[in-house]
Amino acid sequence: MPDVSQGLLIILSAPSGAGKTSLVRALLQDATLGLSLSVSTTTRAPRPGEANGREYFFCSESEFKQEVSKGRFLEWAEVHGNFYGTSSEAISEGLEQGGRIVLEIDWQGARQVRSKFPPQQILSIFIEPPSLSELERRLRARGQDSEAVISARLLAAEEELSHAKEFDHVIMNQEFSKALRDLSDVIRQRISQSIQSV
Repeated sequence: MPDVSQGLLIILSAPSGAGKTSLVRALLQDATLGLSLSVSTTTRAPRPGEANGREYFFCSESEFKQEVSKGRFLEWAEVHGNFYGTSSEAISEGLEQGGRIVLEIDWQGARQVRSKFPPQQILSIFIEPPSLSELERRLRARGQDSEAVISARLLAAEEELSHAKEFDHVIMNQEFSKALRDLSDVIRQRISQSIQSV
């Protein structure tokens, strides 16, 4: 990994349905934070309204495994039967330019990334739902998943929640505007510390 001491990696993890993607979208619209999103590669099918290269780079499982074998991913994991990975090259380039890059990844990926960068370059935040019953309600309200998928996601959520303590901050998304405010405050504080330490 090259010297990328200028930038900041902001890791956001959450169980599926906790509202992470909506929070990330809102964060990226706040120009005062100056954030950019790392676009992950995935083998899952695009959801309605998603575009290749915007939400994700979509590829086949064989293509993904080729990238893994070439060492092209900073981190990768299998989540809910699909593979997800973060491009090492894109992250290195972004950090060299002093970027503040948001990684929307699961706890497994977060653990891999934390092992590769100094703590002062990482801000890791876990987004928590108010309860598993509320998480179930949100997953059903999305109307995107079958009963089997919802059951699998809820089971996975219990495992994911057990890793929340590995993160620098845990923010509960009970009320969206408050969660967004809390999230922005934590990021702003860390950016301020980074600037002062330069």
